Amino acid sequence: MENTLGLEIIEVVEQAAIASARWMGKGEKNIADQVAVEAMRERMNKIHMRGRIVIGEGERDDAPMLYIGEEVGIGAQAGAKGFNPDELIEIDIAVDPCEGTNLVAYGQPGSMAVLAISEKGGLFAAPDFYMKKLAAPPAAKGKVDINKSATENLKILAECLELPIEELVVIVMKRDRHTDLIKEIRDAGARVSLIEDGDVGAAISCGFAGTNIHALMGIGAAPEGVISAAAMRAMGGHFQGQLIYDPAIVKTGLIGESKQANLDHLKSMNITDPDKVYDAHELASGKNVMFAGCGITSGNLMEGVRFFPGGMRTQSLIISNESNTARFVSTIHLSGQSKAVPLH
Repeated sequence: MENTLGLEIIEVVEQAAIASARWMGKGEKNIADQVAVEAMRERMNKIHMRGRIVIGEGERDDAPMLYIGEEVGIGAQAGAKGFNPDELIEIDIAVDPCEGTNLVAYGQPGSMAVLAISEKGGLFAAPDFYMKKLAAPPAAKGKVDINKSATENLKILAECLELPIEELVVIVMKRDRHTDLIKEIRDAGARVSLIEDGDVGAAISCGFAGTNIHALMGIGAAPEGVISAAAMRAMGGHFQGQLIYDPAIVKTGLIGESKQANLDHLKSMNITDPDKVYDAHELASGKNVMFAGCGITSGNLMEGVRFFPGGMRTQSLIISNESNTARFVSTIHLSGQSKAVPLH
């Protein structure tokens, strides 16, 4: 799968990031999202595959989306000439063409175009609910646990990383629902880095040394949790997620009018244990799993899109469990005549 689709999915996230970056700082989050969606769909439809979107985006706020169940790729196009659809690779795809729409709209760091792919059936089709998440470095894999308190996990994490708790940095989304969590982390002696949006990048940052990010804790969107899990699975990091279906817990924005309505919806999706804790291998269960992301605005992992006369430069990250690699790819895109192509 990596040999067949590796370069292709890099170009998918690159094109989405470039399109969205043109709207950076203009205060138009829906437009920044829409153009990323359109660019991602257009590029995916040129790939020799039969792809199915299992994680879409934008359902919570009616933003434009690559909808769940949408088929993409050459094999999805009626009347495509020169191809036998049965011979094209079949994959499931989780996408967020503009992870952090507010970050793009207001020119803040950390937005990305992201996707994850696996063979058919290899990604968990999460509902558009929320998810309690715990991400940690590979050294803590299987040792920290989402069922433990933040205080307990910080002690375990400190032992695994051979660091004092005071040096640990935990990323938490700035939400009212996290008031008690933030206080507990600080009372335990660790430091909190608050983010407004974009917890996919936060989760993945835990897997890399040198980011000064040691854990992600708290509740965020479930679809993005699957994408994070795919990346962490591919790089050997720790990720756990538990669906949150009670509106009283998240306090804002949850689809479904009531806790019972949400439970009924989960049951209709054949999710019989709504309180199950999923690990990365269950959220991204495929034999081959790949993650691709491209920076829209600069963050901990990647530079954002940089424009110059006659082109632009992007930086992407591709993680694959097939080759056990995490590749940072810097690409120059020439769109016209340039006086000089920048080296850096």
